[in-house]
Amino acid sequence: MKNRLKVLRAERDWSQAELAMQLDVSRQAVNAIETGKHDPSLPLAFRISRLFEMPIEEIFHDEA
Repeated sequence: MKNRLKVLRAERDWSQAELAMQLDVSRQAVNAIETGKHDPSLPLAFRISRLFEMPIEEIFHDEA
């Protein structure tokens, strides 16, 4: 699954650690999601969606 998390984070000038703190996850979890090594759980995807005030579909999309 591809995502825009890194771009959205950079637009706000947040570090991975700052984003992780806001989402209550580790910095490593943010890195794994940004690099596509890990897909977020549904509750985490909703937290990300609320934080960026965007629908989940605008942040995450299928690679197909």
